[in-house]
Amino acid sequence: MESKRSKYILIALTVFCVLLIGLTSIRDEWLTPLRTGVGYLLIPVQSGVNAVGSSIYDEIIDYTKLRDALKENKEMKDIITQLTEENTRLQEEEFELERLRQLYGLDQEYGQYSKVGARVIAKDSSNWFQIFRIDKGSKDGIAVDMNVVAGGGLVGIVTDVGANYATVRSIIDDSSRVSGMAMQSGDGCIVAGDLTLFKEGRLRITKVLKEGDLKDGDKIVTSNISSVFLPGILVGYASDITNDTNNVTKSGYLIPVAEFDSLQEVLVITELKSDMMKEDASADPDGTVPSEETSAGTETAENVSQ
Repeated sequence: MESKRSKYILIALTVFCVLLIGLTSIRDEWLTPLRTGVGYLLIPVQSGVNAVGSSIYDEIIDYTKLRDALKENKEMKDIITQLTEENTRLQEEEFELERLRQLYGLDQEYGQYSKVGARVIAKDSSNWFQIFRIDKGSKDGIAVDMNVVAGGGLVGIVTDVGANYATVRSIIDDSSRVSGMAMQSGDGCIVAGDLTLFKEGRLRITKVLKEGDLKDGDKIVTSNISSVFLPGILVGYASDITNDTNNVTKSGYLIPVAEFDSLQEVLVITELKSDMMKEDASADPDGTVPSEETSAGTETAENVSQ
């Protein structure tokens, strides 16, 4: 109601001003006093109307600018969001490309073995990939006891296989034992998994003969006499090698070359050590392996979360 009243008043004032303007435009001399009086009355009214009109016009302009600014701001936010998503995707692709380059280098380094690439699709509930699952299985030629490599060296061994998946037990698992040797000297050792010790980024090295030449910094690779691990695969580097209290053996630690907190892609070597041993049986019928090392096929990996 109030707005309608204001509207009518504004219309009336407008009509009144138009009439006054018409009267002042008449040139008759007898209307000169009237034109003068009307001028005194009309000028303030015109000034007021102009002021109101200018104010309304400025508000319309400001509203238009604000609306345009808000629209532009939304468009800029959408562009920023799109660019952020694109940048994140490109970074992910760059990281994936770098990982694949590392796998390719690893494939070339162990070119004597046939391999199948696989992605990690699940792991156990711990912070590390002590037991994990990959997206390749028996239909891809994967079998129990096949070696798994990534990140420059040995990761673990296949313990369970389905048609389109396989479970891998890594060398950091408490039950893992790997027969290794120093690449420089050939001295044998056992690399033992230890999740508590791995919090410090290390595994344990045991069963090193005191007379051996294994020392800090030596490369440790899988041994020729390993029962399930193929020979010559890099495991890590020796550290803090000291004499044991029995004065017969030495022990120490190993810094693994693979990273067990961020595994995403791996290579599965599709050759079995047991097949190689069968081929060599006639040449070395009395060959033995360290009793500490166990076959992955005798254990079942459990508690792998999807």
